[in-house]
Amino acid sequence: MTVDTSEEGPAALRGGAEAGALAVEAAVKAGEAVLARRFGSAISLVAPEVLAGSGPATVVRARIATSPFGLPRTLVIKHYPELPGKRKPDPFAQEAVSYQLFAALSAEERMCPELFAHDGGHRVIVIEDLGGAPTLQDKLAGSDARAAERSLLSWARSLGRLHATTAGREADFDALLRRLGGPVKQEQLEPATVCGRLPGLLADALGVDTPEPVRKFAGHVCERVTSLSYRAFSPVDLSPDNNLVTSGGVRFLDFERGRVRNALIDAAHLRVPFASCGRPFALPAGMSEAMIAAWRAEVSGMWPGLADNEVLNAHLLDHQLLLVWAKTWTALGGHPDKPAALVTWWRDLALYSDRQDEPEVAAHARKVADALDARFGPGLELPYYAAFR
Repeated sequence: MTVDTSEEGPAALRGGAEAGALAVEAAVKAGEAVLARRFGSAISLVAPEVLAGSGPATVVRARIATSPFGLPRTLVIKHYPELPGKRKPDPFAQEAVSYQLFAALSAEERMCPELFAHDGGHRVIVIEDLGGAPTLQDKLAGSDARAAERSLLSWARSLGRLHATTAGREADFDALLRRLGGPVKQEQLEPATVCGRLPGLLADALGVDTPEPVRKFAGHVCERVTSLSYRAFSPVDLSPDNNLVTSGGVRFLDFERGRVRNALIDAAHLRVPFASCGRPFALPAGMSEAMIAAWRAEVSGMWPGLADNEVLNAHLLDHQLLLVWAKTWTALGGHPDKPAALVTWWRDLALYSDRQDEPEVAAHARKVADALDARFGPGLELPYYAAFR
């Protein structure tokens, strides 16, 4: 008889199940403790159901057995493990503070679940349960193109409303964050790093030189995008599976990387859709423009200058270029797992650069797209989301 000693053997599976059960039990106990502290009376949580999540937290939906406070029947608990060492940023602090930022807003303005309780000692937050609403990813992976279009426009409007309602609240966010461990200013990549180093990487990896006019344009972009204008809260992770499509509009989830930054970084993702997603797909022609119009309708009251097409399109090209360059820097610096997306994004950058009368930037973008296709293709084409095929 052979004894299975592999990690995938029965003992390992039992160990994993036991660890999972203990994590759920710890989450429920932490949720009960923070609710009791918040409301001054014991609140029992029963029938825990594990919910999928991409972050480090154990996420559980639980039913309230007894409560004298008129709370909803079910709540969602997110319980975070201790951080190893003093690693920053802390996803618990980022998420707890993000939800706190919306606490004073009405349900219509909130654009996210309501925060009922949180505690830094227990590293737990308790939030509203939005039920079994489909995610934006579900809509895009479905077969109803019209439903997917409506959901994308709703997502863009909700993103704009999120920005409009949190503009000018950076000081509030930082003050709340200090209470949970200190403000953390984080960017994915510093603009100057990307703009300064990508030309060398393009030359080495693809044999494409970056002309001096393009280098200068990128340098000016790095200066412009560091402006303190247009700052508002951002979920940062804009993947479609982090958004619920509810009857009241799209609601954002998972603020573990939430922070205040230039809102036009998020708006650029409407031109480079879901660039941070593990498996991005393409959207139909005209969809990005429709999403940008929906986003602008929500923010132009707060930032009237963006009602001017030339002003908005200039800002969008700056952030689109930086986003495409940053994603290319990350991909070519490692193992490109989505070359068709890179080809599509560079071709789109060429298209929008032509529209903004930046012929050198457009010509360079086309050369990079062609070089990427030649190396990883040929004939690379990013497929549409399933709903649009």
